[in-house]
Amino acid sequence: MGNREDLLAGAKRCLWEKGYARTTVRDITAAAGGVSMAAIGYHFGSREALLNAALIEGMDEWGAEVRGALAESVDPAATPVERYTATWTAMVDSLAERRQLWLASIEALLQAEHAPEVRAGLAHGQQEGRRGMAAWIRGVDESAINETDARTLGSVQMALLSGVMMQWLTDPAHAPTGHEVVAGLRELADRLESQLGPEGGEWQAPPE
Repeated sequence: MGNREDLLAGAKRCLWEKGYARTTVRDITAAAGGVSMAAIGYHFGSREALLNAALIEGMDEWGAEVRGALAESVDPAATPVERYTATWTAMVDSLAERRQLWLASIEALLQAEHAPEVRAGLAHGQQEGRRGMAAWIRGVDESAINETDARTLGSVQMALLSGVMMQWLTDPAHAPTGHEVVAGLRELADRLESQLGPEGGEWQAPPE
């Protein structure tokens, strides 16, 4: 690998072992096999930009792992509900396996409150994440996802993932399973349709 790839690998190792806030430039270069500190500025511009890139790459690797698991385990003849349930089951299972990744993402979010560069990096990652999530659910390439898909389907999927992730990080014994997430979504959809109608409309309070 070249210096850039070595730095990304070292940064990811530090994120998992030390977390976002406690990782220093020296930590990263040591984990990268002795790459010079100047190489961080040359390739990424700053420590924060490198850590952001490493975090996003970690998220991409997580997505590839989940998609690979689904490709091996989901019957091609499965119904859309069965496929979506399998997707959520695989994502929930991965939360325990990738705990350090999610903790690092929360640390980065806290840092972003006082660091515009970190905030900008995370915002860009969210934009890409919304598009990727929408493409994943629709089963198409990201290039086929328009802005409406990203801001609706993608945003809701990311919101669900973030909420489930927080529950698993704080109280895994009582966090929802993939089947429970899908069951809750179906219940919510049924209630919305019964009160708004299939085409939407004015909200009608449920009967007492």
